[in-house]
Amino acid sequence: MLSNNYKRARVISEIGCNHMGQFEIARELIQLSKECKADYAKFQKRNSRELLTEEQYNAPHPIPYNAYGTTYGAHREYLEFSQEQHADLKKYAETIGIGYSTSVWDVTSAREITELQPDFIKVPSACNNNFEMLELLRDSYQGDIHISMGMTTQEEEESVVQFFEATGQAADRLVIYSCTSGYPVRFSDICLLEINRLRERYEGRVKEVGFSGHHLGIAVDVAAYTLGARWIERHFTKDRTWKGTDHAASLEVPGLQKLIRDLHHTYDALHCKPTEILEVEIVQREKLKYRKVV
Repeated sequence: MLSNNYKRARVISEIGCNHMGQFEIARELIQLSKECKADYAKFQKRNSRELLTEEQYNAPHPIPYNAYGTTYGAHREYLEFSQEQHADLKKYAETIGIGYSTSVWDVTSAREITELQPDFIKVPSACNNNFEMLELLRDSYQGDIHISMGMTTQEEEESVVQFFEATGQAADRLVIYSCTSGYPVRFSDICLLEINRLRERYEGRVKEVGFSGHHLGIAVDVAAYTLGARWIERHFTKDRTWKGTDHAASLEVPGLQKLIRDLHHTYDALHCKPTEILEVEIVQREKLKYRKVV
Protein backbone atom coordinates (compact mmCIF):
# COMPACT_ATOMS: atom_id res chain seq x y z
CA MET A 1 0.00 0.00 0.00
CA LEU A 2 1.33 3.43 -0.92
CA SER A 3 2.08 5.84 1.91
CA ASN A 4 0.88 9.43 1.68
CA ASN A 5 2.86 11.31 4.30
CA TYR A 6 2.48 14.67 2.66
CA LYS A 7 4.99 17.45 3.00
CA ARG A 8 4.96 20.75 1.17
CA ALA A 9 5.68 20.34 -2.54
CA ARG A 10 9.04 21.66 -3.69
CA VAL A 11 8.67 23.63 -6.89
CA ILE A 12 11.38 23.94 -9.54
CA SER A 13 11.17 26.91 -11.86
CA GLU A 14 12.74 25.47 -15.02
CA ILE A 15 14.31 28.48 -16.71
CA GLY A 16 16.31 26.22 -18.99
CA CYS A 17 17.28 28.25 -22.07
CA ASN A 18 14.41 30.72 -21.78
CA HIS A 19 17.00 33.41 -20.98
CA MET A 20 17.72 33.46 -24.75
CA GLY A 21 21.46 33.52 -24.11
CA GLN A 22 21.32 36.79 -22.15
CA PHE A 23 22.87 36.65 -18.69
CA GLU A 24 20.89 39.58 -17.28
CA ILE A 25 17.62 37.95 -18.35
CA ALA A 26 18.76 34.78 -16.58
CA ARG A 27 19.31 36.77 -13.37
CA GLU A 28 15.93 38.44 -13.76
CA LEU A 29 14.21 35.06 -14.20
CA ILE A 30 15.87 33.86 -10.98
CA GLN A 31 14.55 36.94 -9.20
CA LEU A 32 11.05 36.43 -10.61
CA SER A 33 11.15 32.74 -9.60
CA LYS A 34 11.99 33.81 -6.07
CA GLU A 35 9.16 36.34 -6.04
CA CYS A 36 6.78 33.56 -7.15
CA LYS A 37 8.02 31.53 -4.13
CA ALA A 38 9.63 28.73 -6.13
CA ASP A 39 12.14 26.62 -4.22
CA TYR A 40 14.68 26.29 -7.05
CA ALA A 41 15.58 28.05 -10.27
CA LYS A 42 17.03 25.57 -12.75
CA PHE A 43 19.00 25.96 -15.97
CA GLN A 44 20.50 23.63 -18.61
CA LYS A 45 24.11 22.94 -19.56
CA ARG A 46 25.25 21.40 -22.84
CA ASN A 47 28.56 20.89 -24.59
CA SER A 48 27.29 20.99 -28.16
CA ARG A 49 30.46 19.57 -29.75
CA GLU A 50 30.25 16.56 -27.46
CA LEU A 51 26.50 16.11 -27.67
CA LEU A 52 25.96 16.57 -31.42
CA THR A 53 27.40 14.77 -34.41
CA GLU A 54 29.12 16.93 -37.01
CA GLU A 55 26.09 16.52 -39.25
CA GLN A 56 23.69 17.56 -36.47
CA TYR A 57 25.89 20.48 -35.50
CA ASN A 58 26.00 21.87 -39.05
CA ALA A 59 22.36 21.24 -39.91
CA PRO A 60 19.90 24.15 -39.89
CA HIS A 61 17.58 24.58 -36.93
CA PRO A 62 14.36 22.62 -37.65
CA ILE A 63 12.29 25.71 -36.81
CA PRO A 64 14.13 28.68 -38.37
CA TYR A 65 11.99 31.25 -36.54
CA ASN A 66 13.37 30.02 -33.21
CA ALA A 67 17.01 29.84 -34.34
CA TYR A 68 19.76 31.90 -32.71
CA GLY A 69 22.38 30.82 -35.24
CA THR A 70 22.81 29.80 -38.87
CA THR A 71 23.21 26.12 -37.85
CA TYR A 72 21.72 24.10 -35.03
CA GLY A 73 25.15 23.91 -33.39
CA ALA A 74 25.60 27.68 -33.56
CA HIS A 75 22.10 28.07 -32.13
CA ARG A 76 22.96 25.86 -29.18
CA GLU A 77 26.29 27.63 -28.59
CA TYR A 78 24.53 31.00 -28.49
CA LEU A 79 22.26 29.80 -25.68
CA GLU A 80 25.07 28.37 -23.52
CA PHE A 81 26.56 29.93 -20.41
CA SER A 82 30.09 29.12 -19.26
CA GLN A 83 30.86 27.32 -16.02
CA GLU A 84 31.88 30.69 -14.55
CA GLN A 85 28.55 32.21 -15.51
CA HIS A 86 26.71 29.29 -13.91
CA ALA A 87 28.77 29.83 -10.77
CA ASP A 88 27.67 33.48 -10.79
CA LEU A 89 24.03 32.46 -11.25
CA LYS A 90 24.30 30.02 -8.34
CA LYS A 91 25.83 32.70 -6.14
CA TYR A 92 23.14 35.20 -7.10
CA ALA A 93 20.35 32.70 -6.43
CA GLU A 94 21.73 31.86 -3.01
CA THR A 95 22.15 35.56 -2.21
CA ILE A 96 18.43 36.20 -2.72
CA GLY A 97 17.32 32.99 -1.01
CA ILE A 98 16.39 30.54 -3.75
CA GLY A 99 18.12 27.29 -4.69
CA TYR A 100 20.06 26.83 -7.93
CA SER A 101 20.30 23.73 -10.09
CA THR A 102 21.02 22.70 -13.65
CA SER A 103 20.13 19.88 -16.03
CA VAL A 104 23.24 18.39 -17.65
CA TRP A 105 23.26 16.78 -21.09
CA ASP A 106 26.77 15.34 -21.42
CA VAL A 107 29.83 14.27 -19.46
CA THR A 108 31.67 17.58 -19.79
CA SER A 109 28.68 19.57 -18.58
CA ALA A 110 28.11 17.11 -15.73
CA ARG A 111 31.72 17.50 -14.64
CA GLU A 112 31.52 21.29 -14.74
CA ILE A 113 28.28 21.51 -12.76
CA THR A 114 29.47 18.88 -10.28
CA GLU A 115 32.31 21.23 -9.39
CA LEU A 116 29.73 23.86 -8.40
CA GLN A 117 28.11 21.43 -5.92
CA PRO A 118 24.45 22.45 -6.20
CA ASP A 119 21.91 20.68 -3.95
CA PHE A 120 20.88 18.47 -6.86
CA ILE A 121 21.68 17.95 -10.53
CA LYS A 122 18.99 16.99 -13.03
CA VAL A 123 19.33 14.49 -15.87
CA PRO A 124 16.80 15.15 -18.66
CA SER A 125 14.81 12.37 -20.28
CA ALA A 126 16.95 12.61 -23.42
CA CYS A 127 20.10 11.63 -21.52
CA ASN A 128 18.97 9.15 -18.86
CA ASN A 129 20.58 6.32 -20.86
CA ASN A 130 24.02 8.01 -20.91
CA PHE A 131 25.57 5.72 -18.32
CA GLU A 132 28.99 7.31 -18.64
CA MET A 133 27.43 10.54 -17.44
CA LEU A 134 25.34 8.77 -14.81
CA GLU A 135 28.46 7.07 -13.48
CA LEU A 136 30.23 10.40 -13.12
CA LEU A 137 27.28 11.83 -11.20
CA ARG A 138 26.86 8.73 -9.06
CA ASP A 139 30.50 8.36 -8.11
CA SER A 140 31.90 11.90 -8.15
CA TYR A 141 29.04 14.08 -6.92
CA GLN A 142 27.59 14.17 -3.42
CA GLY A 143 24.19 15.83 -3.94
CA ASP A 144 20.89 14.34 -5.02
CA ILE A 145 20.36 13.23 -8.62
CA HIS A 146 17.01 13.90 -10.26
CA ILE A 147 16.16 11.97 -13.44
CA SER A 148 13.19 12.44 -15.78
CA MET A 149 11.67 9.32 -17.29
CA GLY A 150 10.06 10.76 -20.42
CA MET A 151 10.41 8.75 -23.67
CA THR A 152 11.84 5.88 -21.58
CA THR A 153 10.73 2.25 -21.54
CA GLN A 154 10.05 0.54 -18.23
CA GLU A 155 13.03 -1.73 -18.86
CA GLU A 156 15.29 1.31 -19.37
CA GLU A 157 13.82 2.94 -16.29
CA GLU A 158 14.57 -0.16 -14.20
CA SER A 159 18.15 -0.19 -15.51
CA VAL A 160 18.67 3.38 -14.29
CA VAL A 161 17.40 2.63 -10.82
CA GLN A 162 19.44 -0.59 -10.60
CA PHE A 163 22.54 1.35 -11.66
CA PHE A 164 22.24 3.50 -8.55
CA GLU A 165 21.19 0.56 -6.39
CA ALA A 166 24.44 -1.18 -7.35
CA THR A 167 26.32 1.20 -5.06
CA GLY A 168 23.54 1.48 -2.47
CA GLN A 169 22.69 5.09 -3.40
CA ALA A 170 19.24 4.99 -5.02
CA ALA A 171 17.15 5.16 -1.85
CA ASP A 172 19.17 8.03 -0.42
CA ARG A 173 19.71 10.38 -3.36
CA LEU A 174 17.79 9.35 -6.49
CA VAL A 175 14.59 11.20 -7.43
CA ILE A 176 12.73 10.00 -10.52
CA TYR A 177 10.15 12.05 -12.42
CA SER A 178 7.01 11.11 -14.26
CA CYS A 179 7.26 13.02 -17.53
CA THR A 180 5.91 13.10 -21.08
CA SER A 181 8.42 14.54 -23.54
CA GLY A 182 6.42 16.93 -25.68
CA TYR A 183 6.18 20.75 -25.92
CA PRO A 184 3.41 21.40 -25.08
CA VAL A 185 1.75 18.10 -24.11
CA ARG A 186 -1.96 17.36 -24.61
CA PHE A 187 -3.74 16.59 -21.35
CA SER A 188 -4.57 13.08 -22.57
CA ASP A 189 -0.82 12.43 -23.00
CA ILE A 190 0.19 13.53 -19.48
CA CYS A 191 -0.80 10.12 -18.07
CA LEU A 192 -0.86 11.21 -14.43
CA LEU A 193 -1.32 7.69 -13.10
CA GLU A 194 2.28 7.01 -14.11
CA ILE A 195 3.03 8.66 -10.77
CA ASN A 196 1.19 5.83 -9.03
CA ARG A 197 3.03 3.25 -11.12
CA LEU A 198 6.43 4.74 -10.27
CA ARG A 199 5.56 4.88 -6.60
CA GLU A 200 4.24 1.33 -6.52
CA ARG A 201 7.34 0.02 -8.25
CA TYR A 202 10.04 2.14 -6.65
CA GLU A 203 8.78 3.40 -3.29
CA GLY A 204 11.51 2.48 -0.82
CA ARG A 205 13.98 1.94 -3.66
CA VAL A 206 14.34 5.63 -4.62
CA LYS A 207 14.29 8.71 -2.45
CA GLU A 208 11.23 10.36 -3.98
CA VAL A 209 9.06 10.64 -7.09
CA GLY A 210 8.50 13.96 -8.88
CA PHE A 211 6.48 15.32 -11.80
CA SER A 212 7.91 17.31 -14.70
CA GLY A 213 5.15 18.91 -16.75
CA HIS A 214 5.16 20.42 -20.23
CA HIS A 215 1.42 21.04 -20.41
CA LEU A 216 -0.74 24.17 -20.33
CA GLY A 217 -2.37 25.52 -17.20
CA ILE A 218 -1.80 24.53 -13.57
CA ALA A 219 -4.63 22.19 -12.51
CA VAL A 220 -2.76 19.00 -13.40
CA ASP A 221 0.19 19.84 -11.13
CA VAL A 222 -2.03 19.92 -8.05
CA ALA A 223 -3.37 16.50 -9.01
CA ALA A 224 0.20 15.24 -9.47
CA TYR A 225 1.11 16.44 -5.99
CA THR A 226 -1.98 14.81 -4.50
CA LEU A 227 -1.01 11.52 -6.18
CA GLY A 228 2.34 11.67 -4.40
CA ALA A 229 4.76 13.69 -6.53
CA ARG A 230 7.02 15.48 -4.04
CA TRP A 231 8.72 17.69 -6.65
CA ILE A 232 6.86 19.74 -9.24
CA GLU A 233 8.90 21.10 -12.16
CA ARG A 234 7.51 23.58 -14.69
CA HIS A 235 9.17 25.61 -17.41
CA PHE A 236 9.18 29.33 -16.64
CA THR A 237 9.49 32.46 -18.77
CA LYS A 238 8.74 36.14 -18.50
CA ASP A 239 6.95 36.21 -21.85
CA ARG A 240 5.53 33.18 -23.69
CA THR A 241 5.79 35.04 -27.00
CA TRP A 242 9.59 35.32 -26.79
CA LYS A 243 11.71 33.55 -29.40
CA GLY A 244 12.54 29.95 -28.54
CA THR A 245 11.03 26.47 -28.48
CA ASP A 246 10.23 26.18 -24.75
CA HIS A 247 8.35 29.42 -24.13
CA ALA A 248 5.01 28.07 -25.40
CA ALA A 249 5.08 25.27 -22.80
CA SER A 250 6.18 27.60 -19.99
CA LEU A 251 4.36 29.47 -17.24
CA GLU A 252 4.63 33.22 -16.91
CA VAL A 253 4.75 35.00 -13.54
CA PRO A 254 0.99 34.92 -12.80
CA GLY A 255 0.80 31.22 -13.66
CA LEU A 256 3.76 30.22 -11.48
CA GLN A 257 2.47 32.36 -8.61
CA LYS A 258 -0.96 30.72 -8.75
CA LEU A 259 0.50 27.24 -9.11
CA ILE A 260 2.64 27.61 -5.99
CA ARG A 261 -0.23 29.23 -4.08
CA ASP A 262 -2.53 26.33 -4.97
CA LEU A 263 0.08 23.70 -4.09
CA HIS A 264 0.61 25.30 -0.68
CA HIS A 265 -3.13 25.52 -0.06
CA THR A 266 -3.51 21.88 -1.07
CA TYR A 267 -0.80 20.90 1.40
CA ASP A 268 -2.63 22.78 4.18
CA ALA A 269 -5.81 20.84 3.35
CA LEU A 270 -4.32 17.32 3.06
CA HIS A 271 -5.04 15.79 6.44
CA CYS A 272 -7.89 14.19 8.35
CA LYS A 273 -9.94 16.02 10.95
CA PRO A 274 -8.06 16.05 14.28
CA THR A 275 -11.42 15.97 16.12
CA GLU A 276 -14.84 14.77 15.04
CA ILE A 277 -16.22 18.30 15.23
CA LEU A 278 -13.79 21.09 14.37
CA GLU A 279 -13.81 24.33 16.30
CA VAL A 280 -14.94 26.20 13.22
CA GLU A 281 -17.98 23.86 13.03
CA ILE A 282 -19.20 24.24 16.61
CA VAL A 283 -21.12 27.48 16.10
CA GLN A 284 -22.62 26.20 12.86
CA ARG A 285 -23.59 22.93 14.53
CA GLU A 286 -25.42 24.76 17.28
CA LYS A 287 -27.19 26.98 14.77
CA LEU A 288 -27.90 24.62 11.86
CA LYS A 289 -27.78 20.96 12.92
CA TYR A 290 -31.16 19.28 12.64
CA ARG A 291 -32.81 18.49 15.94
CA LYS A 292 -35.98 16.43 16.03
CA VAL A 293 -38.71 18.32 17.85
CA VAL A 294 -40.19 16.18 20.58
